[in-house]
Amino acid sequence: METQRKGVFITFEGGDGAGKSTHLFFVAEALRRRGEKVVCLREPGGTIIGEQLRNTVLDPGNYVMSDECELLIYEAARAQLVSQIIRPALETGSIVLCDRFADSTVAYQAFGRKIDRAFIDRANRFSCQDVWPDRTILMLTGGDAEVGLERATHDKHADRLEMAGTEFHERVNLGYLNLAGEDPKRIRLVVSDEGKAATARKVFSELADLFPWMGDPSVCTDEFFDELVLQRDLMGRK
Repeated sequence: METQRKGVFITFEGGDGAGKSTHLFFVAEALRRRGEKVVCLREPGGTIIGEQLRNTVLDPGNYVMSDECELLIYEAARAQLVSQIIRPALETGSIVLCDRFADSTVAYQAFGRKIDRAFIDRANRFSCQDVWPDRTILMLTGGDAEVGLERATHDKHADRLEMAGTEFHERVNLGYLNLAGEDPKRIRLVVSDEGKAATARKVFSELADLFPWMGDPSVCTDEFFDELVLQRDLMGRK
């Protein structure tokens, strides 16, 4: 009897405008083309409850929200996502890709909001329920926080977190770099200061130990990445 393969959990992290959702799409599409079952999620969100909480925590109208309330909303949304979607998907052997996870809470709430790191670590352990990423791709813009914010808001209104100011987001970026230094085996830095195809190649190279074909130059050709970019661009125009 064939043993069920354990799933793989990959998260994409980084400040606003770093390209997380774009490169999550590239990885998901490439995996699906090879017959993998892929589940794509975002935080907060991914469930009905999580999306309701997302609307609440990111609504600029909720400017009076306390930092403590903000933290607990993120943890609540994560607890629901793990128990309802992530854990069951991993148990069936799926590859789960998530745009943000517990590292975001450390970066945004511990470093950005200056809430006690030890408390946040405990809250993360509680909400994650022993589920932790196998790999985290940390996307960096290659510039300061203002560059990322301009990328993130150039075609939409800023949400409540994006409106927190440049100094806040500089602390967030510093938090991410601190996390990468604490866990370099899991967290891999990718600077998105080149075109989408060139950046995608860097992302794939940081996943090649999990999926060896991602490091095979005969598979991951320039044409392969250009096709992924074209598909993403076409979807964005619809």
